[in-house]
Amino acid sequence: MTESFSNLIINWYQNHKRDLPWRNTSDPYKIWLSEIILQQTRVIQGLPYYEKFIAKYPNVFDLANAPEDEVMRLWQGLGYYSRARNLHACAKMVVEQYGGQFPNTYSELLKLKGVGKYTAAAIASFAFGEATPVVDGNVFRVLARYFNITDDIAQPKTFKKFFEVSEDLIPEKQPADYNQAMMELGATVCSPKSPNCSECPIAEGCEARINNKQAELPVKKKKIKVKRRYLYYLIWQNENKIAMKKRGPQDIWQGLFDFELIETEKALDMNDIISKIQNLHQDVEIIEISDAYQHILSHQKLEAVFIELNKKTDNTLHDNDLVYYTQDEIEELPKPRLIENYLSSRNI
Repeated sequence: MTESFSNLIINWYQNHKRDLPWRNTSDPYKIWLSEIILQQTRVIQGLPYYEKFIAKYPNVFDLANAPEDEVMRLWQGLGYYSRARNLHACAKMVVEQYGGQFPNTYSELLKLKGVGKYTAAAIASFAFGEATPVVDGNVFRVLARYFNITDDIAQPKTFKKFFEVSEDLIPEKQPADYNQAMMELGATVCSPKSPNCSECPIAEGCEARINNKQAELPVKKKKIKVKRRYLYYLIWQNENKIAMKKRGPQDIWQGLFDFELIETEKALDMNDIISKIQNLHQDVEIIEISDAYQHILSHQKLEAVFIELNKKTDNTLHDNDLVYYTQDEIEELPKPRLIENYLSSRNI
């Protein structure tokens, strides 16, 4: 059965795989870069970013030597910005500790910054031919449905079970094709909703198809509670400049630039906003208050209002972290999508 299972999906993959640039190389740098970009990101969204990074940083030395702000700027729009920081830190680690050569085993790859079990297995098999299985959401789905595995995939212990099942299935001779096939099958055929069972190479033996349980598998009981946040940004203006600051390490968007911020636990009306600003800053002229901008993250729902203002007499900034930037300078700063949307709407 093991040989039949792996042969079926590998044969299917070789005839149906999408033509993606990271599949046409065994360069561990390019494979690593693609895997980091594709974490929490669909291929259609990640592909142009992969191409931009390869064009800007053709090898790990170029990436390691780049300024962090430049890397963050290139990443802008992909979200989950800790990936970009880890990407840069990992490149430096590979250069400084490994002489620019990626480790060639799963266990050694796990020592790299930002490289988890899935990414390490992908690099080990795709670049170095190691028979270590990848286990991601696509693999969970294919195996849970085929074998009727009802363990909750939100539980950390479940990973071990799926990994062990995968170890029994992965062939020694074609580990890269097998891993790619499993991910491709889950992404294009065995989809979360409305799987295309008629096109599936292993449908005949699939327990979920046989028992009409596709919608029930895999089991995932844990739900992330979405937190609501209300953000009031103060846009200090001085002639053709705007004051911005770099965000600290304790919250979302670490290392990106935004404005002075007032955050509240509930939405404020206009009078409350004005009163709060005037209590904080005596010598102020409010120019304009924007409509609310909605921005949704994986676990947070943000509502942001932007208040453009001037100081009436002294334009000296009251916060040492705030710096006045010109429009051209702002263009080069790495910024969250929310801030980018506001600036674009104001032609800034």
